[in-house]
Amino acid sequence: MTTPPPTARPTVPVILAGGDGTRLWPLSRVAMPKQFQALTDRLSPFQHALMRIADGGFAPPIIVTNAAYLDVASAQAGAVGMADPLFVIEPVARDSAPAILAAAILCARRHPVSDLLVLPSEHHLRGDDRFRRSVDTAKELAAAAEMLIAFGLNPAYPETDGRYIRAGAPMVVPGARLIDQFFDKPSGADVEALKADGDILWNSGKFYFPTARLLDEANRLQPDMVTTVTRAVDIAHLVGPAIYLDRAAYARAQSLPIDIAVMDHTDCAAVVPLTAEWNDISSYSDLWEVAEERDGDGNVMLGRVVAENTTNSYLRTDGRLTAVVGLDNVVVISTEDAVLVADKSQSQAIRPMVERLAAEGAKEVERSPTAYRPWGTQRQIDGGLGYQVSHITVVPGGCLSLHYHHYRSEHWTVVSGVARVAVDDREYDVRPNQTVYVPLGAIHRIENRANVPLHLIEVQCGGYLGEDDVVLVNDAHLRTILGAVGMAAE
Repeated sequence: MTTPPPTARPTVPVILAGGDGTRLWPLSRVAMPKQFQALTDRLSPFQHALMRIADGGFAPPIIVTNAAYLDVASAQAGAVGMADPLFVIEPVARDSAPAILAAAILCARRHPVSDLLVLPSEHHLRGDDRFRRSVDTAKELAAAAEMLIAFGLNPAYPETDGRYIRAGAPMVVPGARLIDQFFDKPSGADVEALKADGDILWNSGKFYFPTARLLDEANRLQPDMVTTVTRAVDIAHLVGPAIYLDRAAYARAQSLPIDIAVMDHTDCAAVVPLTAEWNDISSYSDLWEVAEERDGDGNVMLGRVVAENTTNSYLRTDGRLTAVVGLDNVVVISTEDAVLVADKSQSQAIRPMVERLAAEGAKEVERSPTAYRPWGTQRQIDGGLGYQVSHITVVPGGCLSLHYHHYRSEHWTVVSGVARVAVDDREYDVRPNQTVYVPLGAIHRIENRANVPLHLIEVQCGGYLGEDDVVLVNDAHLRTILGAVGMAAE
């Protein structure tokens, strides 16, 4: 990543990586939402957002997320070479305005004269060169006129689930215009007329702000919000690369998006067109639309899928053979633990269905059998009364925290790689086809000192197998500090 010279006015990307996983269930879950899923290729939308700012002279990014997503966000950032982001952890969700203001306050303390490039992490964007040109235009306008800038998109189709911008007078920088008005979710009858109006743009949710100007306007328009967020920053806890905002203070901030909190009311709002192809991927219909490859029958097929007399459908499996016969315009998603079959035109109805499943206590809404950890992954294979079987992968250099259990013993069998195992006062290497027994109450951990992944099968036995039966002794990942800021460690 290219870092600007100290004398430059840095542009600090702010990547918003919160949000839930209901609209693309069962592919995404509450614990692993769409921004972290590989939706269109091998990279997630979050990783694509990071790649867009990797080589453009930007300062290291600020990534705003929550504690549940920190492990996967950190792992995915590292996988694309983003080794130096600052993570800001929201203890509760408060929409985009408090999140952006927290990033702005932190940025202003590090770079008093700077700009923020605010990017949601879940959007699909095609045309990074056009995106970069729009950012350059916004940067020029911010330097020339200290404007708060939204990126606007030409409305390609009638969209009734987003906000619109009415562009006003042209500005000194070519392509930039003042904003006359933001307005929200027009009726279907009005949308077609808006589409034909050359002054109407979609609000993309992406923004470019001079940091000091944003804080000045927020202080004027939302003084209580700025006060509470500043307090949450002042008494935050630093844990490794992450700043955990204070829960009590941050929870008092009003939950508002930045366009409603500030942009609607400021007299220094401008819009810069964004000509890159954009989709917020809010449904499986969107995934079908943005797919680069379809077969001769209009099907998008990912994984071990076989289709016969099937047309215009989105068919995806995580590995198991999935056969679809005689259907049109459907979505079929087959994951480790859940299967969705839906009419593609009804994919917006998935969210209320997931809400009903959650109310009924379906664990498949919350998470998939594969859990992402700081050291790798843990995938549950089987389980029943008194036992649980998991496939554990430890990445090169990964190390589980030193811990013990009150209610269960564990058996580890190494499948590939070499495990450095510590059990009470013994430490030794375990190789493929060798087994380790960890008695109840024994202090233990696993470390992978090799440069290849370590794979092992874990069998847990005991009267209680809950995730909270973990007593940390010397936490390699500093997770114990979470308790001090009111969040449970996983």
